[in-house]
Amino acid sequence: MKKTLVLGASLKPSRYSNLAINRLVDNNHPVEAVGLREGEVAGIEITTEKENFENIDTVTLYLNAKRQVEYYDYIVSLKPNRVIFNPGTENPEFYKILKNNNIEVDIACTLVLLASNQY
Repeated sequence: MKKTLVLGASLKPSRYSNLAINRLVDNNHPVEAVGLREGEVAGIEITTEKENFENIDTVTLYLNAKRQVEYYDYIVSLKPNRVIFNPGTENPEFYKILKNNNIEVDIACTLVLLASNQY
């Protein structure tokens, strides 16, 4: 299973990042979560700190392009295999940085990938 960092995690059940955490857990993927507020979703602790998580395979983004800038170095430092840019998070500037660091860029929807067994 692919350990996933949900970046932009929300405690609000109506948010896509919240749904993604729930679906990842339902599909037995190990999950870490970073958001604006600390809390818990589906048994996963949401932290507000840029923790040095180990063995992150996938980072799934729920931050708009402007909010991503402060996370560029952090994400690259985690050395994930891929970063998923969910709808509304598209960022050509960051695509280049990731590709230059041999990190796959996936412009997709985590929820759709999970529902269609393509995750």
